[in-house]
Amino acid sequence: MNPNSQNNDPSSDVASAVEEADKEVARSAARHRHHPVVKTLGTASEIADQIPLSIVCAAMIGAGVMTHRPQMTQVGLRMMTAHVLANSVKRIIKNNFKRTRPKVMIEEQTYECEAGESEGGHDTSFPSGHTAGAVAVATVMARDLPQTAVPALAVAAMIAGIQVPRGKHYPIDVAAGAVLGLAAACAVHAFWPQGRETRKPTAEHSRLAAR
Repeated sequence: MNPNSQNNDPSSDVASAVEEADKEVARSAARHRHHPVVKTLGTASEIADQIPLSIVCAAMIGAGVMTHRPQMTQVGLRMMTAHVLANSVKRIIKNNFKRTRPKVMIEEQTYECEAGESEGGHDTSFPSGHTAGAVAVATVMARDLPQTAVPALAVAAMIAGIQVPRGKHYPIDVAAGAVLGLAAACAVHAFWPQGRETRKPTAEHSRLAAR
């Protein structure tokens, strides 16, 4: 590519500036990665890793079955579906796009961000899988169980926010993960409307009982 033509491309200049700003924010935040609070919250955020989050969803399903509450069982199943969908798409992206993790960029003074097959965990920064899974599951919970909305979304926000100071992801990685998780949850609710169906008879029954 002709350097002059690249320099004259405004869109390329903007993209480069955004990427540099993204790296700088991650670099500054990651200076605190050894702080006890960051380490503690980082460890807690591992609940959004694939297996632990699957266990959380399975626990919701199991609780619904054992207490004979079909609505809770359905919520757990939708949580699991959103989680699997978000992480499946995330894995496809990670396998085909390389971006060096902030911690590696800082400690090894190397950086790569381009399309291509990833070679290991050190270059799978984009997007944030922990954020995608946490947002997907929390969004389903917030919509289907409104009483859990505040704590569920607060936990998801913590999981997403701590990824930058712990040196695992750049802000854009986290934002992309959040969008992916939200899209997965919306897709599940769009194609699996049973939650709305189970609430309608309950509301109707309440109105009839009040007469």
